[in-house]
Amino acid sequence: MSSDFTILRLDASARQERSLSRALADRFVDEWRARWPEDALLRRDVGSAPPPAISEAWIGAAFTPEDERSSEQRRLLELSDSLIAELRKADLLVIAAPMYNYGMPAALKAWVDQVVRVGETFSFDLRRGDWPLEPILEGKSLVLLTASGEFGFAPGGPRAGMDHLTPHLRTLSGYLGVAEMRRVAIEYQEFGDERHRRSVARAQEDVVRVVEELSERRLSRAA
Repeated sequence: MSSDFTILRLDASARQERSLSRALADRFVDEWRARWPEDALLRRDVGSAPPPAISEAWIGAAFTPEDERSSEQRRLLELSDSLIAELRKADLLVIAAPMYNYGMPAALKAWVDQVVRVGETFSFDLRRGDWPLEPILEGKSLVLLTASGEFGFAPGGPRAGMDHLTPHLRTLSGYLGVAEMRRVAIEYQEFGDERHRRSVARAQEDVVRVVEELSERRLSRAA
């Protein structure tokens, strides 16, 4: 029996080998498909094939009404159209992204800039006053799987407030159609000590827990 549920897996690590965020995403997908083998899986690897940065011409094309765009403007938006189509299909968005320089990888930011687009994922209306932007998509879940070389980014930790990856995605999440967001993180990568090994093991366990919680929620909604 086929399923109409779709997962979009987005990998943003520049590493193909020994990537901790990719390993977490592998575990997540394996655990999910063990429970929901009929679900569709889309995969977009921006780490190995980054989308281009948006340009002045791209912005002009995006803000031109669709029926008034030139052939060149339509060409400029082709990749954006494909990425947005993938996002629309997704019920569950799994983003595997390491923390680079305390923020998101440039490849992930390029993807965000391609999909958060006026008339497609958000509307803009000045009649709303000081809050003219409004998300169009809705109802999705987001799981962020990340890894960092340092540690202590959680509230109360020695580097609290230095994680600019998670808050950035949380701020953007509404424009991705996300209703709920969860995070699993590995720390201490650059230390390579026992603390790092414990962090990896704990994150693997947390992935299983998140899969179980999301699966239970899906079952309860279907009941």
